[in-house]
Amino acid sequence: MSALLDSPVRVARSSCLPAHRAAISLASGLLLATAASAQPYLTPPPPAAPRPLAIAAPSEAKLANGLRVIVARREGIPLVSAELVALSGAEVDPPRLAGLASLSAALMTQGTKHHSAPQLAAAAEALGGSLDSGAGWNQASVSMTVTTPKLDAALALVAEVAREPVFARDEIERMRTQTLDSLKVAYASPGTLASLVAERLAYGAGAYGHPASGTPASLPRIQRADLVAMHRQTFRPDNAVLILAGDITPEAALAAARRHFGSWTVPSGPKPVPVKAEAASSGPTSAIVEMAGSGQAAVVLALALPERSGSERATGAVLNSVLGSDYSSRLNQEIRIKRGLSYGASSALEARRESAFFRVAVQTKNESAAEVVGLVQAEVDRLAAQPVGADELAARKTTLIGGFSRSVETTAGLATAIRSLVVANRPPAELKTRIESLQAVSDEDIRRYAAANFGAAKRRLAVAGEAKTFAAALKPLLPGAVTVGQDALDLERSDGLGR
Repeated sequence: MSALLDSPVRVARSSCLPAHRAAISLASGLLLATAASAQPYLTPPPPAAPRPLAIAAPSEAKLANGLRVIVARREGIPLVSAELVALSGAEVDPPRLAGLASLSAALMTQGTKHHSAPQLAAAAEALGGSLDSGAGWNQASVSMTVTTPKLDAALALVAEVAREPVFARDEIERMRTQTLDSLKVAYASPGTLASLVAERLAYGAGAYGHPASGTPASLPRIQRADLVAMHRQTFRPDNAVLILAGDITPEAALAAARRHFGSWTVPSGPKPVPVKAEAASSGPTSAIVEMAGSGQAAVVLALALPERSGSERATGAVLNSVLGSDYSSRLNQEIRIKRGLSYGASSALEARRESAFFRVAVQTKNESAAEVVGLVQAEVDRLAAQPVGADELAARKTTLIGGFSRSVETTAGLATAIRSLVVANRPPAELKTRIESLQAVSDEDIRRYAAANFGAAKRRLAVAGEAKTFAAALKPLLPGAVTVGQDALDLERSDGLGR
């Protein structure tokens, strides 16, 4: 019976095979004919000229209570991104309370005097958006993106979260537990530990030296009163900026700001004093973190860069693009593509108030950690010693300009770009001239910038991994490096890093 039932199926399949083969043969012929008639490129086509950024300079006004209101109008799509940014963040964490600003900001959306955390989330979802809050260096923010008709209701939620959080004890403990669990996972990563240690070496005992998200020792010390005091100190109208980007006129934006934030009063007491990112003037310049049994090692080079003008911001960005911001950059070419020592080598430039933090990060085999340190140092040296070729410079600037243009295509990206300028204490009008500033950077600018800021004495290096594998090879490269065990690491300290 089985054979009889299966027989027609076999016949049907076999009868389709000639037609199927004919179709494949026809398709193959068409592909070959198309390929034969196509003009082959012997070299890649040159990049197109950058298109001008079609955006007006943001407008700015100020409410009577001191709140700055910045509006970047973009017509055509009925969306608006709103960000309320307090211009203080992790840099104002008190001693032994690392992570206070981050925890305080994260808890703002976890309950107010009028709504619980689930109710806030449901209200935001009903408007078609999500309500987000958080903090970093020099900033803490509440943000939301909605369609233009929903903006008034969204701003009501943003104002409620910013002005009336309750810091419920059960939410505090839940958030504290989640953060501690995240740190436990993060501290098992060589890359995370090397980055945290390098940042501590770069800033020493300064305000930017401690981990912004806190430490396993500092988070349990934070009390509800500390969270309330941090919020009161930082979230005040004379220390805040409301950014509105999207389909809204400056007049309508200012009217909405007055409705929702005009009654926001300035609390008693002075607002936080802005903190500048000053480099460490003493302490160790390199460190090895012993992680027994680690399958890999991480190498991180860090630099605390000084106050920068608008032109230096552009020069730093192009330098970073040349060195390590993406796959075609020098670090990745030298370490991954030529030598196969890592899945990826990268550099990043993080803007801070009137300054920046520069970081190179590479993860590699324990056995090749010392070799990678030498390669990273050599590539940083080359920035000041050798010219950047015209073709390389043009390609890196084109990539950087294209990435910037794409990043501000959305209202949320546009608001983020404005926020980065405000946090760095730069005028929002620089947004409109960003592309011109990048195009103006020359090879001489890069070499001058590298010579002034990237000297060997200013670099800080951290290597985390199975130290017994690479410590001996590192000694000639990192003389005087301190060694600390993973379990003894104390990132609240700058004098030796160990308990």
